[in-house]
Amino acid sequence: MRSLLTATGTSLLLACGAFGQQAPAGNPPPPTNLNSNTAAKAELSQLLQANIRGMWAAFRDKKKQAYGEYMWDDYEAVEEDAQGERNKLRVLREVDDNNVVDFKLQAFQVDSLGPDAALVTYENFIQFPPKSGVRFEKIFISEIWLRRHGQWKAWRYQATPVK
Repeated sequence: MRSLLTATGTSLLLACGAFGQQAPAGNPPPPTNLNSNTAAKAELSQLLQANIRGMWAAFRDKKKQAYGEYMWDDYEAVEEDAQGERNKLRVLREVDDNNVVDFKLQAFQVDSLGPDAALVTYENFIQFPPKSGVRFEKIFISEIWLRRHGQWKAWRYQATPVK
């Protein structure tokens, strides 16, 4: 019995040693985090900020087609009104009903999620008409942007009201 336990223990030690070894060092994979390339990060940040500003301008100006061009067809949004998730078609139907007079986007942060995905967070201070029930609203927004076929477009949107 003792020799069986010894043999089993030895086998386990050898197996653990074999599985615990690392693969030989070769060429490491290229970095996918934009933090390793500040020029690429700055360029992507500028591009996505410009896209987001254009998207908000199209929404404010009720330019439904232009607004929709910034979104992938499988776009999903959860807005600050607590009415649940919306797909691209529903979001576009709501464009004509908006009463945004102006907006101010600030505090942008762009984080790489890989070579073709980025998380963008920012604040938006929205102004509504003088006779609106709510005159101003501040929201914190998180968006995921994807690059497909060489184009960056919004894929997910989450807005949270801020006091």
